[in-house]
Amino acid sequence: MKTVLSALLACFLCLAGHDALAQISDINSAINKAGRQRMLSQRMAKAYFQIGQQIDVDRSRKILDASIAIFDRQLVELKNYAPTPEIKETYLKLEKSWLAYKDVLVGATPSPENGRKVLAISEEVLVLAHQATVLLEKKSSSNAGRLVNVSGRQRMLSQRMAKYYQAASWGIADNGGTASLGKVRKEFSDALQELAVAPANTAQIKDSLDLVRQQWIFFESALSQKIGGDKRAQLAVATTSERILEEMERAVGLYEKLPK
Repeated sequence: MKTVLSALLACFLCLAGHDALAQISDINSAINKAGRQRMLSQRMAKAYFQIGQQIDVDRSRKILDASIAIFDRQLVELKNYAPTPEIKETYLKLEKSWLAYKDVLVGATPSPENGRKVLAISEEVLVLAHQATVLLEKKSSSNAGRLVNVSGRQRMLSQRMAKYYQAASWGIADNGGTASLGKVRKEFSDALQELAVAPANTAQIKDSLDLVRQQWIFFESALSQKIGGDKRAQLAVATTSERILEEMERAVGLYEKLPK
């Protein structure tokens, strides 16, 4: 048990940095964690699809297990922090969807049939997690809060693109999957440009965004590869989606530290 917990903690620290282990201290911290829930909803589906296709299985299992643990922990924190009845109610709704999602994720060996369920419920969980994040940003009413939300959404989009790609490679994507992937790619690129010219950017944030842009080149190249039977393209998406997520996490953490 200690070994498993240590592995989960290591994944958590790799994903979100030391600050992620702290309790919610202010509105920017709340927006960051709320936004991370959006990302995790997509990351779990991506990892599930990769396990089902035998793509980087050991790492994908660690990602899925760690993401479930983080989502559980943060949901409790965000429910307790909720500063308005509307936000509290949104998290209660999210909790119900999350329980259904988790049941599918861990209840049986990954299969295309269950994969379609994961694909559908991941969308429901994302909608509620996004709604809560937007409400927290409105409660903040600061430019820093908006930048935490926008940069945090980039984490979600990185995992959403990978989710769509892996769903298509497994043959479980819906008819609009290819179009959706193209749309999300544009959203990510546009938001990256928006963040690059934000007046509030510090030198450290600019350096961090430069690293994200470098990783975006590799990730976008991976997403452009045709799906093949040897699974090299799917593996490239699996690895590059984690690298860009790691860099984007650092950027969000820096935005969180901006003056309220």
